Amino acid sequence: MVFTAPVTFSGRIWGRTGCNFDKNGNGSCLTGDCGPSLKCTGTGKTPASLAEFTLGNLDFYDVSLVDGFNVPISVTPLNGKGNCSVAGCNGDLRQNCPSELAVKNNGKVIGCRSACDVFNTDEYCCRGNYGNPSTCQPTFYSKKFKEDCPTAYSYAYDDPTSIFTCSGTDYVVAFCSSRKKPVCTYHDHKLICSGSKGLRSLISNLWMIFLGLTLIANCKMIIF
Repeated sequence: MVFTAPVTFSGRIWGRTGCNFDKNGNGSCLTGDCGPSLKCTGTGKTPASLAEFTLGNLDFYDVSLVDGFNVPISVTPLNGKGNCSVAGCNGDLRQNCPSELAVKNNGKVIGCRSACDVFNTDEYCCRGNYGNPSTCQPTFYSKKFKEDCPTAYSYAYDDPTSIFTCSGTDYVVAFCSSRKKPVCTYHDHKLICSGSKGLRSLISNLWMIFLGLTLIANCKMIIF
């Protein structure tokens, strides 16, 4: 799906899993739920992997697991200028989620909550005496998140390896995919792929994102 965002767009994208909707679009999802209908009416219920964007002359983008993890996600800029790194995950954290953070359905791990969400302490939530980058440091749990998603936010002040800037680019948001895998977008009879040499996007203001994507059953790679 193609979404042409306004120049000043600021928002987040996430995937929903384990969804069941009737013919009228009423229902719910096991993770990332955002209201009683297919069309989201609010923010996604935690745990949810987030792709976050603030667009302008210089775009800021990241993948955040501060609210937990439900699916691998990556953000790949194509043909941009600046620190246009790929944000996101290499692996599936659900397979390595500490048991005390795990969200299960019928015995299967379907999500991994953040330590802040589970324990609600200042240390894990980066508040109070831990409310600044000097005192809020990586913990055992944030390091576990970082192992599978090395270029995603694992806690609130995980800025140096997690937030990126780029300009004049298209973005491909891929769910259930490693950030190491190439992605492509096809627009105006042009195939543009990450890692390609000499290919240029013809429309610099096209932003490839899918809002409130519903992922059902097995996790598979989806390219926009």
